[in-house]
Amino acid sequence: MQLIAGIDLPSSNNYIGIIDEHDNRVFGKRVENHLPYALKAMEPYQKDLKAVVVKSTYNWYWLMDGLQEQGYRVHLANPSAIQTYDTSAFIKMA
Repeated sequence: MQLIAGIDLPSSNNYIGIIDEHDNRVFGKRVENHLPYALKAMEPYQKDLKAVVVKSTYNWYWLMDGLQEQGYRVHLANPSAIQTYDTSAFIKMA
């Protein structure tokens, strides 16, 4: 199984989401911004994680460095370059 994790990293906590190769959500959880919490949340999936993408405008160094030290392949996403989803189609369908 191949997994990819995405981490949204605002100032006080972060959201970790993990999907499989078919875009199925495998894991999702909000955790405090402390490396041990992120590592504990992702540990069961570490051997299958092919990449971790961190989205943050600031304060990402500690997380990127800590994940890389633990063997994760980490990428930084540029928030201004990420396309946001248009949920209006879903609202109309509901």
